[in-house]
Amino acid sequence: MRHSISYHPATTRDLVGTSHLPLASENQRLGEFLAFKLGREEYGLPILSVQEIRSYEKPTGLARSSSDLLGVVNLRGVIVPIIDLRLRLRLDKAAYDAHTVVIVVNVAQRVVGLVVDGVSDVLTLQPEQMRPVPEMDSDFVSEHLLALGFVGDRMLILLNIEKYLVAALGTATRP
Repeated sequence: MRHSISYHPATTRDLVGTSHLPLASENQRLGEFLAFKLGREEYGLPILSVQEIRSYEKPTGLARSSSDLLGVVNLRGVIVPIIDLRLRLRLDKAAYDAHTVVIVVNVAQRVVGLVVDGVSDVLTLQPEQMRPVPEMDSDFVSEHLLALGFVGDRMLILLNIEKYLVAALGTATRP
């Protein structure tokens, strides 16, 4: 079963069920982000890193793996590790329900599935809608964040998912 999502009115692409995104100039898409929820917070991923969105299905577990690596799934012949992004970011564990989805991303020439609470829309953010990440005393390295994005009264934490996953998984994301 696929999960449908709503989109920002300025975008017309359908990510659900696609194995790749439609062609567009890279400059036109640099400010586009897929917005998703983890608990009460809203995050965003650069749309260029998103391969597809799938409904959550229980992956095949792997012995002695970290608690955030839920296992693997076979996605059209490609074995994809499935990571619970809530656990990876040290948030409270959530129950998997009908709204839980897997965002399949392509990072460092590797396909990885990210379990999130739900996906809301695709947003195009202009430079004036993004603010630098303030210096924080945190285990989370600020280079893993692109910026904080603002749309009306919404604030999104924009992840640099490629840098974050390469750092978090080490060689697991390298070919």
